[in-house]
Amino acid sequence: MIVASLRALARRREVWWVDRRTGLPPGTTVADLAADYAAALPRRFPGPVDVLGVSTGGSVALQLAADHPRLVRRLVLVSSAARLGPGGRAGQRAVAAALAAGRRRAAGAAMASLLGTPLTDPLWVALGWLAGPLMFRRDWSDLVTTITAEDAFDLTDRLPEVTAPVLVVAGDCDGCYGPGIFAATAAGVPDGRLVVYPRTGHAGVQSHRTFTRDVLAFLDGQRDDEQDGQQAGQQHGAEHRVQGRPGPQVPAGDAHPAARVQGRRSLPRSGRPA
Repeated sequence: MIVASLRALARRREVWWVDRRTGLPPGTTVADLAADYAAALPRRFPGPVDVLGVSTGGSVALQLAADHPRLVRRLVLVSSAARLGPGGRAGQRAVAAALAAGRRRAAGAAMASLLGTPLTDPLWVALGWLAGPLMFRRDWSDLVTTITAEDAFDLTDRLPEVTAPVLVVAGDCDGCYGPGIFAATAAGVPDGRLVVYPRTGHAGVQSHRTFTRDVLAFLDGQRDDEQDGQQAGQQHGAEHRVQGRPGPQVPAGDAHPAARVQGRRSLPRSGRPA
């Protein structure tokens, strides 16, 4: 799902898919993770770049934009916001607790319960329970450290400091955040926009039929004449589509294994000690 959406973006942009470093020490914060990217980006790119963050990767991307504004030209938050909602926080704590007890199937079910909609949740949970041993077959200490970091993450009070234009793309059935938190994040930054897809959960946003078009239109920087209509759509939780044109290249970061969608190169690590 994620690879497919990035391949669609890569038809128009150069896309870099990068992950956090491994061997995270206990007590690592989202700001620490963002600092890794801040150290690495200037080594590869001479100026500010467009950044797309998915879920936990969006938390890191928003922190990056707040702490290192000169590095981010435009920011897209996909199924992500300035803080987790109660459901997301409880779900991630359940994942961490299950892993601490060595219950990989329970951890898989808890994680999968955050991904769907009320209609599809039972299927997601069943799949997570079945896939748990495969999902967590290796050392999961970095995941637990990241979950702990995101549990404490709340950038709400710093949203006015984010100078880059921000697009929040979300589903109205997202159990990790909820429509209110998405709307507050988009409204809290000086230049924020919100696209909400109806009947869509946390994991369904990137497969929505207008996702690629909406993201590229925002990154291309076009401000159409329907801005007022967009704001009205935000207030009513409605889907709003934006129109775009070709634009500059976009590196995209999220919380998944490092890979370049076009080619095999990846963004270098910052070199910070673990």
